[in-house]
Amino acid sequence: MNGRVPGGYVEHMRIRTLFFATYRDLAGAEALDIDLPTGATAGDLVARLRQRGRLAALPSEPALAVNEEYAPLSTGLSDGDEVALLPPVAGG
Repeated sequence: MNGRVPGGYVEHMRIRTLFFATYRDLAGAEALDIDLPTGATAGDLVARLRQRGRLAALPSEPALAVNEEYAPLSTGLSDGDEVALLPPVAGG
């Protein structure tokens, strides 16, 4: 069952989460599928990730992209969305 109930709506959603550079090292993977309740935001996803072992080191407000577009933590998510956590970039 994929979280769909008889009325056809999704009571939870699966979000594909991508990690790059130091975040990939913390996650120990390039990507994870995370289940969240319907109506969750990108901020809810970050909070859930921060509950997972080494990912507790994630900043509370990392840069991220939802479906390949930069997005704030307040962005609502939908079943099947892809969220990329983007580490800080240094340079000069």
